[in-house]
Amino acid sequence: MPVFDIVVVGSGGGLDETNLSGYLLKPCNASWNDGIIALEAGSGHGALGHILKRNPTVFSEPAADDESPKKITPFTVYSKVKCFLLTHAHLDHISSLVMSAGSMGGDSKCIYGSPQTLKDLETIFSGRIWPKLAGYDEDNPLCRLVYQALSDDGTYKSIFPDVSVRNATISHGKNESGIYESSCFFVKHVPTGHEFIFFGDVEPDSIAQNPRNVIVWRAAAPKIPHDLSVIFIECSYPAGRPIDALYGHLSPEHLVQEMLNLATEVVLARSSSRAKKGRLRKKKKKDMTSPEVLHNALAGLRVYIMHCKETYTSDRPINHVISDQCRDLLKPHNLGVEILTADQGMQIII
Repeated sequence: MPVFDIVVVGSGGGLDETNLSGYLLKPCNASWNDGIIALEAGSGHGALGHILKRNPTVFSEPAADDESPKKITPFTVYSKVKCFLLTHAHLDHISSLVMSAGSMGGDSKCIYGSPQTLKDLETIFSGRIWPKLAGYDEDNPLCRLVYQALSDDGTYKSIFPDVSVRNATISHGKNESGIYESSCFFVKHVPTGHEFIFFGDVEPDSIAQNPRNVIVWRAAAPKIPHDLSVIFIECSYPAGRPIDALYGHLSPEHLVQEMLNLATEVVLARSSSRAKKGRLRKKKKKDMTSPEVLHNALAGLRVYIMHCKETYTSDRPINHVISDQCRDLLKPHNLGVEILTADQGMQIII
């Protein structure tokens, strides 16, 4: 049963500033007019305006017999946004939020993110880079945006009617201050228990100073595919990118390894579950890495590739090039996972 409607406002990772990370979602059983969650905010009003010109009915709701159809604009859509859910504060993930903060319609809106993400946003909404339009005091009428921290404590926090989120800290490379932290969100539809995973920018565990992706995979493994059947994950660069030029991102070779890591955790979780029921002795992890054991371990799982960085060197969209490379590299492993692309303007049902 479908539980979430998602519209892709932007799915790129640069250099194209008109197509940056931005997704709008709601529970399937609710109306867009009831409220919207904005997941990332790289692209916003401008990108949505172009999408609505191509597909003016993307947010349409059934009208009563005595009502005239209401014109839908980017302003009317974003006025329905109740909260923003941000993985980190890099500009390609927050720029439209910053630009529109002073003129966004509707009531004040919450910004959910890790404590570090909110701290980084404070430097932007400081009165220097941008006016002080955000803060922690929800009773302050000048705060159009209200900070709400999501701790990495393994719990889910309600952010919207019927929607709760668990934040997991991941690594996005390092800078002069040390490891740069990003977030991965488990987004759950509470009435059904079905959820999906959304990664911010993430580096592969195989080269990370502090590998954290495996923690996400272990949490996800027991739920795949019945309660968790969709993952959004970045793959910024095409195959062949040197490791020292990944800058805290994935390429197809590393995405494949992450899928193998996930498949291993899924097999381990299933074996452990069967062992507890007395039907199978738990195997050691080293026995779980053979191709036969991992065969179809991820059947029923859809993985959407996003945040691909445009190079303007191909006649095809870069995210399609990278997704094809991921499929080709995954094919010999027979994991059963379906690789898809998150295209700007796409409507996705989970």
